[in-house]
Amino acid sequence: MSQTKTMGVRISSALSEFAAANVGDNGTYENTSEYVRDLIRHDKERTEQEAFDRLKAELMLAFAAPEESYRPSSAADVIGRFRDDRGV
Repeated sequence: MSQTKTMGVRISSALSEFAAANVGDNGTYENTSEYVRDLIRHDKERTEQEAFDRLKAELMLAFAAPEESYRPSSAADVIGRFRDDRGV
């Protein structure tokens, strides 16, 4: 199992009240830490899904292009274009 870290977070009273409503006897979560971990996991999944969706859209465009527009590329060419696009 990976190491755990403790984080301190400041939130407004409105957010604190909202979180408290989701924790304990009347909430879905046993404690605030469990709630925050679940929020982070869901955000991570959303971020990964968005990246996958962008990649899928790019691939769909590439496969929809006419075959005569294809050009051979080496791995070095692809890596170079990636770095150029990102300014690396």
